[in-house]
Amino acid sequence: MSSENVPEHSTDLSVIMPCLNEEKTAGACIDEAKRFISSHGLNAEIIVVDNGSTDNSVKTAEKHGASVIREPRRGYGRAIRTGIEHSRGKVVIFGDCDTTYDFFHLEGFYFPLERGEYDVMIGDRFRGGIEKGAMPALHRLGVPFLSWCGRLKFRTDVRDFHCGLRALTREAAEKAVFHTDGMEFATEMIGECTRKGLRIGQTPTKLRKCVCERVSKLHTFSDGFRHLKYILTAII
Repeated sequence: MSSENVPEHSTDLSVIMPCLNEEKTAGACIDEAKRFISSHGLNAEIIVVDNGSTDNSVKTAEKHGASVIREPRRGYGRAIRTGIEHSRGKVVIFGDCDTTYDFFHLEGFYFPLERGEYDVMIGDRFRGGIEKGAMPALHRLGVPFLSWCGRLKFRTDVRDFHCGLRALTREAAEKAVFHTDGMEFATEMIGECTRKGLRIGQTPTKLRKCVCERVSKLHTFSDGFRHLKYILTAII
């Protein structure tokens, strides 16, 4: 990831939240992240990358104190990459702002990277626990299978290739070169960081059921195929 857009003076932490029509949940996630930042006395920023919302997501994010970057090019990976490019933190944590992840308990992501123990941290939902109704039945089968394929391909022990809560240091972000725009970014990130010899840690992460009823943005078969295609075609 190019560092050309990264300001010279970095903060302790950047929390990045990709967002597409999350007006009902973004505020709660931002408030959780603010509580984590305040409780540990960190100099930090919260960045919401709006990916073309048609609701009041932007107003909600700004009302709760986040900086908003608009990224009109659609895609989960595109939003994350844009957020990283505009962030200033020595550690960057990113996750979905739909209340499925806990932004208040980020100790397992931030401190191991801040101490220099790892370069990258990936959440593990299977060790952290999955609330009833938080993950569709097909995903409970597909995620372990695709993660197994990824482990074989990239020779890594990462258990949960698709956890949406993860972190990396500024140095890791500068070494890694990401290209994908869609959901397969989650797999690309692990593959690229493994290729670059970065130290990847894992931390138990609870997956919560969204607090409101909504239509999932995940497309089980097409997104799963994109991950599998990346694994099969990636050069290591």
